[in-house]
Amino acid sequence: AKPSSPLVSGPEQRAQPGQSVPFTCTTGGFFPGDIGVKWFKNRDPMMAAVPQVNKSGVNTYNMSSTVMLTLQKDDVPSRVSCEVQHSTLPAPLRESYELSRVLRVPPSVEVRPEPSPVEVNKTVTFTCMVKEFYPANVSVSWLENGIEIKVQNVSRPFELSKGLFGLSSQLE
Repeated sequence: AKPSSPLVSGPEQRAQPGQSVPFTCTTGGFFPGDIGVKWFKNRDPMMAAVPQVNKSGVNTYNMSSTVMLTLQKDDVPSRVSCEVQHSTLPAPLRESYELSRVLRVPPSVEVRPEPSPVEVNKTVTFTCMVKEFYPANVSVSWLENGIEIKVQNVSRPFELSKGLFGLSSQLE
């Protein structure tokens, strides 16, 4: 009996760069019990623990394989894939999981005043640069002495390289 299409699941919540997170590949309904599993990040092979194969009926087996991956800041466009090989299959079955579903990249934040000295009672424009974050939903608040100031001038997030986002907010 052929194995079912593999199912790849990821961590239950988003994780930050530097965190190691599990991905699990499962398939079932196959016989005989010998089955091969390969993992890839994009096209690069990954090391995984020995798959767990369990008998699930008179003549069928289930398989579960888990791999750990340390997330990187530039993993937004990346994916992990599980490839299952079995004697009943003409070609391996493959399933992928987009890392953008689990990655959370916190922004770097920089406030820039105008470079020149400012006279008393003159208007100054401050710019808050919010860089290299993911996903795109972010809110910016300005505080003066701990009290929030209403600001209208916030750009929409724009895409940077590697799928990360940036935006700027100005305060006069």
